[in-house]
Amino acid sequence: MVTVSVQQPVSSDHQLTRLLQIGIVLEEVVEVRAGEHARTMDAADPELETLLDEAARESADHREQLENLIDDLEADTIPLEEVKGLVKARYESEADFDGVLYDQLCNEETAYKFYDDLITAIEESNATLSVDRRELIQTLAAIRADEADGVEEVAALMEKRE
Repeated sequence: MVTVSVQQPVSSDHQLTRLLQIGIVLEEVVEVRAGEHARTMDAADPELETLLDEAARESADHREQLENLIDDLEADTIPLEEVKGLVKARYESEADFDGVLYDQLCNEETAYKFYDDLITAIEESNATLSVDRRELIQTLAAIRADEADGVEEVAALMEKRE
């Protein structure tokens, strides 16, 4: 299995591709879990339904942006199943979250932290990449900002319900 670290500067297109693939899987997790929560909610809760729908749509958009970045890189991809194993080993929480909002908060925070670490790893890198570094960081920073907004939205909804 290939090991990938966001704790070190990005050293190549190959490593960046792996990291972006991890981002795709994280976004997929957020989208699937938000959709599952929306589908299995007991009572109609318009505010929570809206939050989950927006999270799922946003994650789908983020996946597309990440896929476009990968298409621009000069590196081979690895099967997403292998990447999913990396995500599970590195980012899957072992805690059992009680409630939809706690789970959503965890997903949003995990994605935010991942993008924050990835941006730092790119900024600290001296490697020559086949994509425009400024555009890459701008795209990832926009995704990170969306994740930060998601964390704030979930936290605000949680506070409202206390």
